[in-house]
Amino acid sequence: MLCRLTHVGRCLVSSSRYGSRTTSISTRNYAQVSKPQGGFNGMDHAPNYQRLQDNLTTVQRRLEGRGLTLAEKILYSHLADPQGGALPVKGESYLKLKPDRVAMQDASAQMALLQFMLSGLPTTAVPTSIHCDHLIEAYQSADRDVAQALVTNREIFEFLQSAAEKYGIQFWKPGSGIIHQIVLENYAAPGTLMLGTDSHTPNAGGLGMLAIGVGGADAVDAMADIPWELKAPKILGVRLTGQLNGWVSPKDIILHLAGQLTVRGGTGHIIEYFGPGADTLSCTGMGTMCNMGAEVGATTSVFPFSPAMARYLEATHRPRIAAAAQEAAPFLRADQAVREAPEKYYDQIIEINLDKLEPHINGPFTPDLSFPLSKVKQAIQEHQWDDKVSAGLIGSCTNSSYEDMTRAASIAHQAVDKGVKAQAQFLVTPGSEQIRATIERDGMVDTFEQIGATVLANACGPCIGQWRRTDGTDQEKNAIVSSFNRNFKSRNDGNPQTMNFLASPEIVTAMALAGRLSFNPMTDTLVDAQGKEFKLEPPQGNELPGRGFDQGRTTYKPIVPTAEAKDGEASASPTVDIKINPESTRLQILEPFPAWSGEEWSELRVLVKVQGKCTTDHISAAGKWLKYKGHLENIAHNTLIGAVNADNGQVNSARNALTQQTGTIPEIATQYKQAGIPWMIVADHNYGEGSAREHAAMQPRYLGCQVILTKSFARIHETNLKKQGVLPLTFVDENDYNLFTGDGSITIATQGVVGLAPGSPVYLDITRTLPDGSHTVHRVTTQHTMSNDQIEWFKHGSALNMIAAGV
Repeated sequence: MLCRLTHVGRCLVSSSRYGSRTTSISTRNYAQVSKPQGGFNGMDHAPNYQRLQDNLTTVQRRLEGRGLTLAEKILYSHLADPQGGALPVKGESYLKLKPDRVAMQDASAQMALLQFMLSGLPTTAVPTSIHCDHLIEAYQSADRDVAQALVTNREIFEFLQSAAEKYGIQFWKPGSGIIHQIVLENYAAPGTLMLGTDSHTPNAGGLGMLAIGVGGADAVDAMADIPWELKAPKILGVRLTGQLNGWVSPKDIILHLAGQLTVRGGTGHIIEYFGPGADTLSCTGMGTMCNMGAEVGATTSVFPFSPAMARYLEATHRPRIAAAAQEAAPFLRADQAVREAPEKYYDQIIEINLDKLEPHINGPFTPDLSFPLSKVKQAIQEHQWDDKVSAGLIGSCTNSSYEDMTRAASIAHQAVDKGVKAQAQFLVTPGSEQIRATIERDGMVDTFEQIGATVLANACGPCIGQWRRTDGTDQEKNAIVSSFNRNFKSRNDGNPQTMNFLASPEIVTAMALAGRLSFNPMTDTLVDAQGKEFKLEPPQGNELPGRGFDQGRTTYKPIVPTAEAKDGEASASPTVDIKINPESTRLQILEPFPAWSGEEWSELRVLVKVQGKCTTDHISAAGKWLKYKGHLENIAHNTLIGAVNADNGQVNSARNALTQQTGTIPEIATQYKQAGIPWMIVADHNYGEGSAREHAAMQPRYLGCQVILTKSFARIHETNLKKQGVLPLTFVDENDYNLFTGDGSITIATQGVVGLAPGSPVYLDITRTLPDGSHTVHRVTTQHTMSNDQIEWFKHGSALNMIAAGV
């Protein structure tokens, strides 16, 4: 949260062009913020590689010339103070970085902009873009769904567009495409650093960019020219040998890797791919792998510069970036010493032989439950899964490239030739208008439709729960197969009984044709219109369109920059008013969170002790709740509604310690807030895995949460909690989890919050009231990862409170 509105601007009531009463924000006349000299503005404006290399030379000299991995080179070349800052130590020190750009999707951009607009700055300090992809519900067809979204979400789109105009942000309209595909097509460049308010931002690593998913408050740091802080990650090297063939695709590499690493095996690491196999992959294929690195908890993923990247840059009309990257090629790969002896420099190395890899399918309910396709039939029998596929879905930000679509279409074309249609609902989501227009021109849309497919809008759609299913499976047990990246329970359609299995687009297409989860196209057959069995040939695809990309409907694109705009970016328009209706149920001006009292807590209550997996989907559900992303009070009503209470095994259940009444988790949290009772959450491993949504941190904070104690955190969520003034702690002894309960019988007193310092312990004294009225006390030792700056965020109540105070 930020300082109060009156600190930085003035409110005035005005009449909008639609007749409603609105709140208009006018900022003070601050000095113009200059773009960083090393910044990169996208389109075909080449990064300042010389400046980045000069920064790196300075840092490497201080490191006594030791060899660096590619990820380290990109990070260290973006240090805010390469000469005087603390030397980077992987896994220990905090890096203060200057990102080159910021990208935001429409759901997360709302809260980020509500925070940024109170900073008083006239424009963003780095090139920034907004992408309208989350608020379009998949229902009827592409154009109809976009048209309906424009009506349903008019208030939000107008808010985002007016903010974009005011602050010089490029605004990609609804229907233009999914944020990560648009970034890859327009903004990503090798060796640059980007923050994105979406966990799958690492997709741009397929083009050699270090792209990191963050919460909105982190994005605001970069937009406000404040160094962004990141704990120096370790580097996990993945050495690729051999070459993919037949039915195996880049998606299968990351599905296989997810099975090896699990959903938290990459936490605290950047995944860096290298080896001869990396040079055989397409740019978009590498993007798929980097995209899904989020599912193993990695900070981000990246590939070294390759000829495939140069080809993609040329094909997307960025020849100057391609030429500059080729000239800077030594900078855009790991140092020679690292390539010669990788085991000395990577913190961990995993070897994958692409020659021996087979297609994989992962799920259900978690992206790391991985099965080679040859083992799926056995798994279905062992787990007693329903073999029937109710829907097959291809596309999304993970797998909607031209190459993906051509490979899937080659399977569909074989079915058309044999008179076969999909035996399950089949949905296709293009990643961008450019992809949609190109596959339509090249006949693929027609091919998909001939087997019964519906082509949806260029948006996230079913991948994030924006899917109005009409096939009668509501609350029924069923299985779907998708080429998406995430498959948590209830995520896609709101039905906890829907089992979502992840696979490549070509495997999804084959299974949709068969209508069976057990179908293995490498060994099994289909039946044609004449009743004859036939076997599908392996997919064939094209890395890039031979006739070039079709730009499609250019009305979706940002307004052409004015002559005064720098390097192809939109120029700011300070006179634009940002209108927010004070009676809106979807947008709400933020109020600051209260600062820490300066004292220990003496009677913390446990709101809920969470059992098992608790993702950001469990903490702050998407789907129908997306409409409240800009209204903290309203969206707080979904806080932790997907969490399992360890005390009773029930979902969304909590007990009020004062009344002993049971209610939903947000109900009891609200009662505690109204009674002035501070509370905490106790949770299991990898708490907060999944998306970058900062609402999962802001909602508990808004309702009065002070502490979250877990066995371990997911990286983005832990940072988001710190940003919002919540104290994130982890057990020193995980067995101490068993000492806690949310049944109302315990209170917690802290020791160590006063005097909190990096590395210092925090003790929790648990007082338990026994049935006879007596008490027992147990002391639990916990730890934290707070830096000095992050401790100041906590003391001020949030990071942006501290910024607003001028500290």
